[in-house]
Amino acid sequence: MLENNTEEMCVFRESDMLESSHIVNYRLFATIMEDNNMINDYEATMPMTTDAVPAYPSTTPNDEVISTLNGLIRTCKDGEEGFRDAAENVKAPTLKTTLYEHSQERSRFVGELQELVRSLGGDPEKTGTLMAAVHRGWMDLKNAISTNDETAILNECERGEDLAKEEYADAAAKALPDNVLDLVKTQSRSIIASHNSIKSLRDDAKNEAVKAAAAAK
Repeated sequence: MLENNTEEMCVFRESDMLESSHIVNYRLFATIMEDNNMINDYEATMPMTTDAVPAYPSTTPNDEVISTLNGLIRTCKDGEEGFRDAAENVKAPTLKTTLYEHSQERSRFVGELQELVRSLGGDPEKTGTLMAAVHRGWMDLKNAISTNDETAILNECERGEDLAKEEYADAAAKALPDNVLDLVKTQSRSIIASHNSIKSLRDDAKNEAVKAAAAAK
């Protein structure tokens, strides 16, 4: 008799525990469903706007960024070639060295920009173009070289630098990725310094030419 009662009590307790477990599970399920409904109700009240921040990073194509960088590559290639041509056709050793240094600097800029274009999945420019050279101010360099006039040569170098400054200023004003913008601004500062250096050399050469002409009279 005692054994039967014990078995019944065990069965009863097991059934109670099972029922209690079901109750707890049901309550937990009901709580989760209620929370989900509250979230859905909240989301339903949020307006759909075009300026909403996406949950994941934007996948906007890099075409415009790559195009901007390739434009700067052409600018720097034109400067590299222009400064090299100028250096090969001036006589003053210091001026020759300075112009070669500017040419080498532009070559380095080209390499940095090309590497950045590749990192963005683009195909980097490798050369300047005749039309680009005309647009960027190196059009009359050949004529200046033919005159053997260092002041005229430096005038054309400065003209090229003026337009390079504009190209870089336009690029820096765009909404570029941070790493791209940092490089553009760094190179832009160097180009501004180069422009100022060339302008100073041009003014010095001009003054020397005036003095030489006055002494010859």
